[in-house]
Amino acid sequence: MSEKTLGEKLAPHLPYVRRYARALTGSQQSGDTIVRATLQSIVDAPEEFPSDLEPRIALYKTFEAFWRISEEAGPRSDADVGNDMIVQKRLADLTPKSRRALLLTTMEGFTESEAAILLNEDVDRVRALVAEATDEIDRQTHARVLIIEDEPIIAMDIETIVTESGHEVAAIAVTRDEAVAAAKEHNPTLVLADIQLADNSSGIDAVKDILSDHHVPVIFITAFPERLLTGEKPEPAFLITKPFQRDTVKTAIAQALFFDGMNVPV
Repeated sequence: MSEKTLGEKLAPHLPYVRRYARALTGSQQSGDTIVRATLQSIVDAPEEFPSDLEPRIALYKTFEAFWRISEEAGPRSDADVGNDMIVQKRLADLTPKSRRALLLTTMEGFTESEAAILLNEDVDRVRALVAEATDEIDRQTHARVLIIEDEPIIAMDIETIVTESGHEVAAIAVTRDEAVAAAKEHNPTLVLADIQLADNSSGIDAVKDILSDHHVPVIFITAFPERLLTGEKPEPAFLITKPFQRDTVKTAIAQALFFDGMNVPV
């Protein structure tokens, strides 16, 4: 059997670097743009790709280099100036590298040692960055959360995580119609939505209905994240993979609230 090409080695990891990029920027468009630039740089100069690292780590490390460039470059277009100013203001309150350390270790599942490689830091510094971001999250504005989930045990787990993180559960809905009605009644400030609901209705459709009347950040929860991380159509900015860990949900909530008010697409 012939050895895999670099593209074949990287392909399984592309959906997840898109997830990371979207969580960092708060939008699919901005995150996917940086991912495309990352991939183009690999195509243009494959000899510079860190082939001494495991492909997943090497891909994220290359992305990190482009993230730093995008931060230093400032606003990218007239249309982005308003959003960039808001992002820069909020980044002043939460160090960019601390947020990246938290996302890498909680949402993306890298070890502290791997995160240290990606961030060009030592392990002790990564721990300190994660602690810094966690402390900032604990001081964040609390949310009123609508949970859209048809599995009772999972819904209970999410409810526990939400309340233990200092947020309020406004309602739990198990169908599209229930979710839309609950949003109208309770006016949530955050939505956590499963994809497949009890009556075979869609959590995606429920969210579309809700967003037609409410501006609210949304986090999708799915066992098949690859289906919503293709970069080929409008897709979520924030995505949690089932089965999930408490810290993953807490971090995703913090990121969604961090960007709330930017009017970026979900």
